[in-house]
Amino acid sequence: MMAVHELGHVIAAWLTGGTVTKVILHPFSISRTDVIPNPNPFLVVWGGPVIGVILPMIVLFVFHSVRTPLTYLARFFAGFCMITNGAYIGIGSLDRIGDAGDMLKNGTPVWFLWLFGLITLPIGLQLWHGLGVNFGFGKSQGRINSLTAYITLLLLIFLIITAYFPDYYDFSF
Repeated sequence: MMAVHELGHVIAAWLTGGTVTKVILHPFSISRTDVIPNPNPFLVVWGGPVIGVILPMIVLFVFHSVRTPLTYLARFFAGFCMITNGAYIGIGSLDRIGDAGDMLKNGTPVWFLWLFGLITLPIGLQLWHGLGVNFGFGKSQGRINSLTAYITLLLLIFLIITAYFPDYYDFSF
């Protein structure tokens, strides 16, 4: 989720003529993208959460269109991105932390941040609705698809590697 969110900042920076100097991704801290110079901080700061929710929805649409049996994983991820971005921006506005603080400094009214959260959070929850059976809950009685188990194992290994070897995800441009 953080990688997609930061990719949104990177894309917005490039589209507005900014230079990305560093992208920090860490599983146990808030990620960030440094842009110097940043000719349009308003668009760059909004690029993270906007692209961070749109891109996973595009992936979900593609998975759904080709009818892959892994569509539920894309649906889970899209829902997760909606919930986390919405909560980060909406609730972050209360303490002016991270991107929400930068948005407020760059002229976005606080009600717009709340509106972003009020739109994305319910969509994310709706995307998650009914997915439990795919993850071994309810009628599935603990059974899950073996491909899901392998994908989850690979993601866990990736998380452990990034937690113990931080230089691998400090992307400097």
